[in-house]
Amino acid sequence: MAAETDTRPLRVVLVEDSVLLREGLVRLFDEAGYVTAGAWGDADDIVARVRGAQADVAILDVRLPPAFRDEGIRAAVALRAALPQVGILVLSQYVEGVYARELLASGDGGVGYLLKDRVTSLEEFTDAVRRVRERGTVLDPLVVQELLASRPDPLSSLTPRERDVLTLMAEGRSNANIAQRLFIGVGAVEKNISAIFAKLRLEESGTEHRRVLAVLTFLQRP
Repeated sequence: MAAETDTRPLRVVLVEDSVLLREGLVRLFDEAGYVTAGAWGDADDIVARVRGAQADVAILDVRLPPAFRDEGIRAAVALRAALPQVGILVLSQYVEGVYARELLASGDGGVGYLLKDRVTSLEEFTDAVRRVRERGTVLDPLVVQELLASRPDPLSSLTPRERDVLTLMAEGRSNANIAQRLFIGVGAVEKNISAIFAKLRLEESGTEHRRVLAVLTFLQRP
């Protein structure tokens, strides 16, 4: 899958009711070298539209016409069920933990939930699109906090450093970026991740797969 992504432009579709934001994102994707295969103001017939566009990633606002409630997240969940190979990146003006949990419920990677007002770097946003395509999980730190709020600590066996590493993993950070943020070596990050895998009893099945499972366990364990 990675090889295919490297040899052809990434194809995105966008569902956003604000014309100005929609057109602005289309121009951003063009500048990033992505192909905008569709840009719509509503999520009607979303599965057929995305399938016809042969999209790699679908980017959706949470609140869309006609009711501006949860149309976007329902469309995202429908896409996950019908086209699991398509990455999903949800944009919202609010931290809505229920919606984030619903999006993550399938247990797979390739999902993201970002807050519009906190996307301050165009490079960071296009990188988030790429990471979702590569089956990563990209979550705004405030979304992570909301998912963990008012819940018993599900990871009591982890050390403070392991918690820090796992939190940054949940934000979609690479090992090198985690090392930079925590002022430790990449080797130390790798050792912490191995310890996290062991303590969460994640069996050997590929580092990237276990990484996604660790993040989902972090966010969803009762």
